[in-house]
Amino acid sequence: MAGKKMIAICQSSGEFVTNKDGSLSYTGGDAHAIDIDQETRFNEFKLEIAEMWSCSIDSMSIKYFLPGNRKTLITLSNDKDLKRMINFHRDSVTVDVYIFTGNNVARDVSNMPASRSSRTTFSEAVVMADAPVDAPHITSAYEPNDNASVADDASIDIPIVTPPAIPILSNYKDGKNHKAPKSWEDAITGVDQRFSNVQEFRDALHKYSIAHGFAYRFKKNDPHRVTVTCKSEGCPWRIHASRLSTTQLFCIKRMTPTHTCEGGVVTAGYRATRSWVASIIKEKLKESPNYKPKDIADDIRSEYGIQLNYSQAWRGKEIAREQLQGSYKDAYNQLPFFCEKIRETNPGSFATFTTKEDSSFHRLFVSFHASLSGFQQGCRPLLFLDSTPLNSKYQGTLLAATAMDGNDGVFPVAFAVVDVETHDNWRWFLLELKSAVTTSRSITFVADRQKGLKESLAEIFENAYHGYCLRYLSEKFKRDLRGQFSHEVMRLIVADFYATAYAPRLEGFQKCSESIKSISLEAYNWVIQSEPEHWANAFFGGARYNHMAANFGEMFYSWVSEANDLPITQMVDVIRGKMMELIYTRRVESNQWLTRLTPSMEEKLQKETLKARSLEVLFSPGSTFEVRGDSIEAVDIDHWDCSCKGWQITGLPCAHAIAVFEFIGRSPYDYCSRFFTTESYRQTHSESIHPVPNIDRLILKESAQTVTVTPPPTRRPPGRPKNKQTGLQVVAKRQLQCSRCKVIGHNKTTCKELL
Repeated sequence: MAGKKMIAICQSSGEFVTNKDGSLSYTGGDAHAIDIDQETRFNEFKLEIAEMWSCSIDSMSIKYFLPGNRKTLITLSNDKDLKRMINFHRDSVTVDVYIFTGNNVARDVSNMPASRSSRTTFSEAVVMADAPVDAPHITSAYEPNDNASVADDASIDIPIVTPPAIPILSNYKDGKNHKAPKSWEDAITGVDQRFSNVQEFRDALHKYSIAHGFAYRFKKNDPHRVTVTCKSEGCPWRIHASRLSTTQLFCIKRMTPTHTCEGGVVTAGYRATRSWVASIIKEKLKESPNYKPKDIADDIRSEYGIQLNYSQAWRGKEIAREQLQGSYKDAYNQLPFFCEKIRETNPGSFATFTTKEDSSFHRLFVSFHASLSGFQQGCRPLLFLDSTPLNSKYQGTLLAATAMDGNDGVFPVAFAVVDVETHDNWRWFLLELKSAVTTSRSITFVADRQKGLKESLAEIFENAYHGYCLRYLSEKFKRDLRGQFSHEVMRLIVADFYATAYAPRLEGFQKCSESIKSISLEAYNWVIQSEPEHWANAFFGGARYNHMAANFGEMFYSWVSEANDLPITQMVDVIRGKMMELIYTRRVESNQWLTRLTPSMEEKLQKETLKARSLEVLFSPGSTFEVRGDSIEAVDIDHWDCSCKGWQITGLPCAHAIAVFEFIGRSPYDYCSRFFTTESYRQTHSESIHPVPNIDRLILKESAQTVTVTPPPTRRPPGRPKNKQTGLQVVAKRQLQCSRCKVIGHNKTTCKELL
């Protein structure tokens, strides 16, 4: 029973009838509902009943039958009694609870003769288990299929449920819901009242019925006329409204405002539509985009006394979100116009898309002129390729090419939205990138060796270098060796693998790889056969500036996480806005810098300068010098080369080179890569990204659009989306190892080895 939810359906004004076998039964009465569970306190339970029936809590007695015994009533007096009652009926769907009030308290029917019958005031509570199929509680975490949805204006009777449970909330008094806003009582005033359209009339009718506590049914319901009657049989309440000719105005023509149902229709439930739910939650959804359907249902129940199931709350949220953000479907059809506006407002930018044969969305590529200009003028010829999944209604994947500015900050160059991450889509992205990045420089790409990138990069960028992303490579390394080593051993192997990659010279690579070999020959063979020329500093021919991983930064991930559930055009525009703000902020900050190098590079250079003070330089008449310290290195200042390889790998003079410059009286700043200067940094952020007009407010006809784009066939699956893991996952799953024989796969207790 722990955690089980129950709904108590309360009835009153019924009649006890004593059967021939001495058992008691009940007929007639009105109904209300109360929620109870194991956490419910007896005083709270009693107080809610007292408020429900407008009676004194002191003059109330609560009784129930034990399972299989309808002859003797048991009294509820405290919390323990209430929990016992729930436990006694844990295998039942219902339990009958009788509330005696006023003078009837003294008349205890538990001692009533079998031949007598009596009429008294009581409540019968029907307790429903937590997860019945027809219960309107939030017991499902799936997102309904739109194919099964009803029209926005189709009414849903809530919260009617087939017997034995009637999940209706009794927050009403004198036939009115006093939790509804006071203005709702006057939402309908009478004949000749006018509304701007039929939907406004329907919304007003919903509010009016809730405020006055009655349910209704449509006799006619179309864009031109609406006729509604009270749902209670025989009640004369009726209203008819229709559209005024030649206008969109909707006017009430006839109305019978009187009810004769005396509030009895309250138990028949209320009518609610998805659009009504959307109108209620729209403002709160604007403030809290992560407003959950369960919370929506709880809030509407608390504020208006109406109980929604998960489907109604979820669909209402979807409508409200589309009203706030725009339609997902319409956004795809706006792509031609959107791309046109990007190119128009940001001349020199690239914005292209493709569709499949059925006109469904396939791919979208965007690269702003400010990004392309900044990369070509001030960034190192180094691009990182990576992807991240999108959690929008139609899913998809974001592909990105990012650079590093002179201060080692992430600088987005181009990105694309594709329906799915495939070899073909990556190849298309690289072709578009090739068209956008018109440079004669040899570019180094850092990317995963999977996804077809190895073949595509070699084909499309002929003089480029492909450095394997060390993050992806290490993850594959651990997967291939999984289950063979203990946690501690695996950690040491991975650490040696990283040391092998970062080793600047061949002897360092060999030393680290031999360390791996001493632990596992299989791991050593994996390292040697994984093409070290693409990932090890000792062999790599391109310039990675010691950046080994392709992930394009937590900053870009955060941008996407904020926007990936928006319609596609809005998501792209949010990313554009983030890029625009980033470039402007960095430009303003750099205007305050007084150093020749950017702050991060200035700090690195100063650290190397401190190391240089302990080094000894031997005089040489030429350009090559010998520098002694912990090791002996040769520095060639004309070719910007040091035998330690630190200068070539990072682009900044190493300590050995700085020692030579101080010895011969030259400035180390003259031997730093130009990409690290404050001047180059300012050139990177010199151009601006301009706003794109809100296309929802523009007329699509202006673009002479002839291409129709429909959403891709993919849909978001049920359940919580899986977030892409960022950063290096170095810790391997701990393996079971025997402390007796040191063999993997069992412990000392189950060890069968003979020692």
